[in-house]
Amino acid sequence: MALVAALAAVTAAGALARQTSAAAPLSLLSKDGRRVLAVTLVNDQEFVSLDDLAATFQLAVHDEAGAITVSYKSKTIVLTPDQALASVAGRLVSLPAPPARSGRRWLVPVEFISRALAPIYDQRLDLRKPSHLLVVGDLRVPRVVVRYETLGPSPRLTIDATPRAATTVSQQNQRLLIAFDADTIDVSLPIVQPQGLVQAVHVVDPVTIAVELGPRFAAFRASTQATDTTSRTIVDFVTTPAATPAQPPPAQPAQPAPASPAQPASPLPPPAGPAPELPLPAQLTPALRTIVIDPGHGGDDAGVVGAGGTKEKDVALAVAHVLKSIVETRLGVRVLLTRDDDRMVALDDRAALANNNKADLFLSLHANASLRPATAGLQILYAAFEAAAVKAAQDAGGGERLPTFGGGSREIDFLLWDEAQIRWADRSADLARTLQDTMTGRVALGPRPIDRAPMRVLESVNMPAVLVELGFLTNADQEKHLAAVTYQTTLAQAIFDAILKFRDTIGVAP
Repeated sequence: MALVAALAAVTAAGALARQTSAAAPLSLLSKDGRRVLAVTLVNDQEFVSLDDLAATFQLAVHDEAGAITVSYKSKTIVLTPDQALASVAGRLVSLPAPPARSGRRWLVPVEFISRALAPIYDQRLDLRKPSHLLVVGDLRVPRVVVRYETLGPSPRLTIDATPRAATTVSQQNQRLLIAFDADTIDVSLPIVQPQGLVQAVHVVDPVTIAVELGPRFAAFRASTQATDTTSRTIVDFVTTPAATPAQPPPAQPAQPAPASPAQPASPLPPPAGPAPELPLPAQLTPALRTIVIDPGHGGDDAGVVGAGGTKEKDVALAVAHVLKSIVETRLGVRVLLTRDDDRMVALDDRAALANNNKADLFLSLHANASLRPATAGLQILYAAFEAAAVKAAQDAGGGERLPTFGGGSREIDFLLWDEAQIRWADRSADLARTLQDTMTGRVALGPRPIDRAPMRVLESVNMPAVLVELGFLTNADQEKHLAAVTYQTTLAQAIFDAILKFRDTIGVAP
């Protein structure tokens, strides 16, 4: 038997070795500088070594009695090799995968840092997995999103920084420099096809973005805007006039001959003045660019708590992390979480995050409760408004026409903050029905799978938005399901399939 067990262990180790490979390292930023943590792919899931984490964060790791204990000062994390769960100072949190053995080392999913280590560590740990970045301590590392728009007479560069960071825009020869007042930046850049105005946009140092200018560049105008959480820098470009072809000498006066049907009329000369930028082909503009996932509650607000101790805030966050990973991996779009750890976020801040980042979709995740323990099933809600508010919004009609830089004008819609969702009510209802279709037959649905209700978290969101009650924690069987990683993954996959189905209608004005 011992020989069989040894052979089985060797076989398992060999299988793991064949399934692992190196991945892009994790950049760790702290006041002491920058270093990297090696990342290993195990079955397409990113893992880091517990030994590396122990050396970096002064942890003590013990492997005994079928459990792995990670200690930091007087606090402990307990892992079980075959479970995607961690006990963090006595509180259960979910992980995307259980620990994995590689030779003599234990590997844990990268999310172990934000979900298990961060709650017990005495400095802030901010894991930004899409950027392969880990910020340690109170460094100023804003998330910076850059967009380049060529529609209209004045091409524009828009730079959003969250949290807010002051910028300075300057020109050095054929280059614009946008410098941020920060320790470093976590930046997402657009793909710019080289043309006469802008040749490229890239990062030149930890806090500076450069815009390489082309021969048609003449001047620029920069302005800034700020909200509670985000600062926006707008750079409008002025182009040089297009060269006007030399005109032929005037013709001698003569009676023009009638044009022959076989001969096309001479084309009109091109108009003088700046040549407009051509819009990108419609097929190159993705219908879905940004999704905001809102895990409900957090921090001191646990939400519903089941009889077994499962908390709504933990279930919502666990499903949100799985859904974010699936969407980013399979669609390659930007996914923002209103919270990526156990902290409280104000309802208006959740809506502001989605609105400021011009999200195309907003999904709020929650768990339900009932006085009847037998009540179970998933429910999808979208916002309801009083008839008077809807009529007032409809009577308001369009917005106000305001002049734009470079000439002309455009109509600007003015929306009341707490009524922004009214214009998206029909789209949100469509999204709710799409979610119901993809959930049917895969998860248990409630007696009223779709309903409308006044909901503060949705009323200020200016895009299609729904709230998904993932199940009832007051139902003992459903509580067990909602706490299980496999069921959380099933929920996330079903929501992802609904996003795919709904994608073709996202981004079209209502």
